[in-house]
Amino acid sequence: MTTTTCGPEQYEALIRRYFDACNAADHDALVGCFTPDAVHYFPAGLPEVPWRGAETIAKKWIWCVQTLGSQWTIERILVSHDKPEAMIEWTHWKTRSATALRGAEWYVFEGGRIAEIRAYYAAPADKSAAVNELVGFDYAGRGFHLGPAAR
Repeated sequence: MTTTTCGPEQYEALIRRYFDACNAADHDALVGCFTPDAVHYFPAGLPEVPWRGAETIAKKWIWCVQTLGSQWTIERILVSHDKPEAMIEWTHWKTRSATALRGAEWYVFEGGRIAEIRAYYAAPADKSAAVNELVGFDYAGRGFHLGPAAR
């Protein structure tokens, strides 16, 4: 195991680099964000989960960008001051279907890379809703993105 020491600023920068790589469908940049044996966990309902390994994670996100028109925005990031962990809120914009899903993720870091992500959806994926999000939450008033960021 690598003994790279990172602090909150480096972990936040890594998460932002990861989201940039997802949005760009950049295979090498995605793989570079993860430990080789990283695991990305998801709620029930998706096929072939969890995703195991940096290669698998990169390929799955690239598929989402190419097939669903996926783009992601980070809404909030909280990084532990004393543990290699972070929590974020995000929005997954599926531009081809004009839908979105909001959620949160717990990150665990190892050796300066992402070792584990545990994804939690803000609401169950409701195929009849254009944007899956918390009912009654003032996303606009709280400064959340209301559409995908321009490329």
